[in-house]
Amino acid sequence: MIYKHVPLSQEIVVDSLVTFHYYELPSSYSTKGEMHDFWEFVYVDKGELHVKRENDQFSLKQGEVIFYKPNQFHGGRSDAKSPPNLIIVTFDCASKAMDFFENKHFKVDAQEKKILSLLVNEGYNALSPRLDKPFKRVMHKKKSAPFGSEQLVKMYLETLLIYFTRRLSNAEKEKERRLHPGKTGNKDEDLTTQLVAYMKQNVESKLTLTDICRKFAIGRSQLLRNFKSNTGCGVIEYLNDLKLERAKTMIREEKYNFTEISKILGYNSIHYFSRHFKRSTKMTPTQYSRSVRAKITHHPG
Repeated sequence: MIYKHVPLSQEIVVDSLVTFHYYELPSSYSTKGEMHDFWEFVYVDKGELHVKRENDQFSLKQGEVIFYKPNQFHGGRSDAKSPPNLIIVTFDCASKAMDFFENKHFKVDAQEKKILSLLVNEGYNALSPRLDKPFKRVMHKKKSAPFGSEQLVKMYLETLLIYFTRRLSNAEKEKERRLHPGKTGNKDEDLTTQLVAYMKQNVESKLTLTDICRKFAIGRSQLLRNFKSNTGCGVIEYLNDLKLERAKTMIREEKYNFTEISKILGYNSIHYFSRHFKRSTKMTPTQYSRSVRAKITHHPG
């Protein structure tokens, strides 16, 4: 058998770290500002940071991150009433994809926070002095670091940047689509898009065809015909698939037991929920919760 080797492209490659710190700043902290020839991002883990970036000034709140491109003037000060805890990472990266982060600041989502926590934990493993050692700028590699720590720091940082890019790019595309709906196709396609969004918003309810027809002021036959034409499946079939994917997510999150999940998603009983789940996944909810599949994001082939 002849094998074909597939070279893997790398969109974002971090070449080296410059600094990596977790600061708990006093309420009196303030800096006049600085410039440097490498990238920097600052994440507010707690409190609030008042930022100045070239001619811009604004507040960065808990859960938000800001990027400074190379040679961009920036500075900041603590909010007196709510002094911040900051994660600050500076690094060299010549990848063209980094242009996306110019003048960006945004809220970090739950998945990205998990990656950020992995990055910080591995930073503690790989680097000295401790990341929370105040204002020690020069970092060193730990001789006692666990196997692969430096590589994991690099991988987690690149992964975080890729996740940021994906999510924000998709959000920008969706915003553009909403501003220019005519570009997405005909009225039937636009209606289907609205129907899908409505079902996603109401997946945790006992939504019926009658409810949907009333909401969109459309006849049952026309609704079914248009939806089938644009998606390849029926409305209730699509809604059941949404419920199933939501159930998988809830099982992975481990916040609710199976009885609670079935009630939240509008099933008449735990038994009906279990039968529907097994029919669709070939596993019971319990088997799914223990499987590797439950730990990864499902990607259709």
